[in-house]
Amino acid sequence: MNAPTSSVFKVGLVQMRSGVDPQANLAAALAAIEEAAGAGAAYVLTPEMTNIMEVKRERLFAAIAEEELDPTLAALREAARKFSIYIHIGSLAVKVLPDKAVNRSFLIDRRGSVVARYDKIHMFDVDLANGESYRESRNYRPGDLAVVADLPWGRLGITVCYDLRFPALYRALAEAGASFFSIPSAFTRQTGEAHWHVLIRARAIENGCFVFAAAQGGKHENGRETFGHSLVVDPWGQILAEGGTEPGLILADVDPAQVAAARSRIPSLHHGRRFEVIEPMAEPTHLRAVRGPL
Repeated sequence: MNAPTSSVFKVGLVQMRSGVDPQANLAAALAAIEEAAGAGAAYVLTPEMTNIMEVKRERLFAAIAEEELDPTLAALREAARKFSIYIHIGSLAVKVLPDKAVNRSFLIDRRGSVVARYDKIHMFDVDLANGESYRESRNYRPGDLAVVADLPWGRLGITVCYDLRFPALYRALAEAGASFFSIPSAFTRQTGEAHWHVLIRARAIENGCFVFAAAQGGKHENGRETFGHSLVVDPWGQILAEGGTEPGLILADVDPAQVAAARSRIPSLHHGRRFEVIEPMAEPTHLRAVRGPL
């Protein structure tokens, strides 16, 4: 496949329903990536936990591998070479210790080289109102580095799922030159119904960035239910493409010039200021200052 002849490029988002068998998940991802490449996509993103959705700790660590031995990573590197496209693995469960993994995103270029890695920073440790409980930090080690990477069409800020709820991360990525954000996810159905669309659109609007959010969707083998609704959102907050709850592929044409246009209309990235928060002390007539971020 030839490189894009203009600045406009086609994005493909792979929506999955990953199960407990990494080989079956890989086959599903490869089929969707081949379809995306055939449709002209130059950048294809898969969701969080592309290789496995497993809640049982023993089974998880028996099924996953170290990065250099991971068969999903190897196969998708070969697919990027074969189709001459950028493949962005939203994340894989990658073993880093016998009892600890990382939730790691991989950006692969057209030659099949891994050009960026990002370990999910924010761990999903929550108790939901319907009784669902998640402790991502039990099995996964959080990252501590934000990552930007250069694509032929602009700079990409790489994040994963629960990171979406921490807007300071996205502002830092935008200030580092990101024109696009990747937010591959496995949002729960409950939280997705409440917050998915508004949070994705907010991150785009706040920073004048495109958002690429490939998602897991539906009822998984492990019993978890994810929201789906993969999204491509433009810098003005408009939805360019959206999936449903079933596995599949969505495509959208992305014009990077829209980033500069949106930021010129509302140049909030240039208007951030340091500030202080004034808090009351024990005595009601006294105040103390707390320094805040941009």
